[in-house]
Amino acid sequence: MRKPMILFSSLCLLLVTGTFATSIITDPRVISETCETIAAAVSSASAVHYSGSSYEENIHHWAPSSTQRAACSFEPGTAADVGIALQILGRNRAPFAVKGGGHAMNPGFSSTTGIQIAMSSFSEIVYDPELQAVSVGAGTIWDDVYAALEPHGVTVVGGRVSGIGVAGFTLGGGYSWLTNQYGLALDNVESFELVLPNGVVIDVTESSHPDLFFGLRGGYDNFGIVTKFVLRTYPQEQIWGGIIIYPETSVDQVTRATASFAASNDDPKAQIIMTTNCIAGNHFVVTTLFYDNPDLALGVFDDFLDIPALIKDVKTRSLLSLILRASSWPEAESSPLESSMDPLPQGLLVEDVPLSHLPTPAPVNATLAMRGTFNTVTVTQYSVELIEAAINESIHWGQTLMPYSGVFLSYDFTPVMSTAPKRASIPSAWPPTYEGTMMPIVLYFAWISEFSDDMMHHAVRQSTSTLLDKAVSLGQDVKDAPLYSNCALFDTPLERMYGNNVERLRQIKNQIDPYNVMNLAGGFKF
Repeated sequence: MRKPMILFSSLCLLLVTGTFATSIITDPRVISETCETIAAAVSSASAVHYSGSSYEENIHHWAPSSTQRAACSFEPGTAADVGIALQILGRNRAPFAVKGGGHAMNPGFSSTTGIQIAMSSFSEIVYDPELQAVSVGAGTIWDDVYAALEPHGVTVVGGRVSGIGVAGFTLGGGYSWLTNQYGLALDNVESFELVLPNGVVIDVTESSHPDLFFGLRGGYDNFGIVTKFVLRTYPQEQIWGGIIIYPETSVDQVTRATASFAASNDDPKAQIIMTTNCIAGNHFVVTTLFYDNPDLALGVFDDFLDIPALIKDVKTRSLLSLILRASSWPEAESSPLESSMDPLPQGLLVEDVPLSHLPTPAPVNATLAMRGTFNTVTVTQYSVELIEAAINESIHWGQTLMPYSGVFLSYDFTPVMSTAPKRASIPSAWPPTYEGTMMPIVLYFAWISEFSDDMMHHAVRQSTSTLLDKAVSLGQDVKDAPLYSNCALFDTPLERMYGNNVERLRQIKNQIDPYNVMNLAGGFKF
């Protein structure tokens, strides 16, 4: 027999005065009883856990710094049960968090000491060849989506490395290997299945709910909990690409090649990521090359391929193979840090090594179980001077932070063609403008000790500020350029990401969620 729903003291204000309390209740008793109420109210398709392996899996995040010990975890099995839980959470004003893939790097954004909602049961991937679209559950990661679509010869605009969740990536933007051709991940959403803060389940499209469709594409979970995405698919044959790891002696050549590619590439099928890295105080650079065709077009990547390298794993392969390979290089058995290894003019070719022999890719990679953070700066040009400044920053902070358990630092450059943002035909919450070229520099710091958290956050802020000042000094008008929210630090002001869209997003939020139910969860809130 189902237990009656319990109404707590936090709800008395509503019952007596007709108004709704909007503060967050942190009383452990209320939170515990909220867990019990949810468990009693939802269907048998869902479960509430207080300990054990399911609980641990539900609260687990890729970075321990993003994991918190929740009072309980709620693993919904249906959208209706998500709605029931949201109604109870709103009535009791209990803190909660929503976890999709678990790759959020900001503390408290998808974790909580209250009720952890884990979307792992929403794992469906259903391809519709007639609609040229795929229905994807909010608990999936891109690896699984690529694997499911590969036999059909199609793909989606999704993550570029392994282990990234579909939900957070898409709701925040989504730079992809296919962005030059089709825009961001959020530009390729046909519809959302959304559980509103009042518990009602609706389908959101551009025609049915234009304001919500605008807000969800870049506005995260401010408007409810997304349980399903319908994404456009595109034909996908094999691609050409892989990674190249360079020694310190090749850094200047890689810098010039990256700046040249960013400034002159006019082939939307070609993309790169160049990273300047410091591992345990040792510096090296890596490029990941992508060409959307089994055969590389003549001359596209010559500047990179001609540079002496330590490891060169580039070939015709599946998109999924590239995703996995690009995520496993930090663990490569032939480490780029081995002092005995000399650079080879044509690189150490490992293209004949089968994928099964490679190290386990992310999220089980070299920085798993390390604390971590992202930050970002937006620029309009990757000049040689700016790349050199980032290299100097990576070396400086890599050596400075190493005594404080800062073991891995990475500064990532991902050139985007000026035409890419214009692929979007419908405005979205992010980016707030499509004028000019906007390219992020993404900083990633990983460390071991929780006692170093504040130091690492301070360092990544300072380094980001240094790079922004450098870009401005080089004549780039980027002081107020919108920051990429998926990689922005937790205390980034809304206006620095969403610009003039903030006011409209707040209006949508107030209309959809007048009692601030979604503000009981962490994240960037309007």
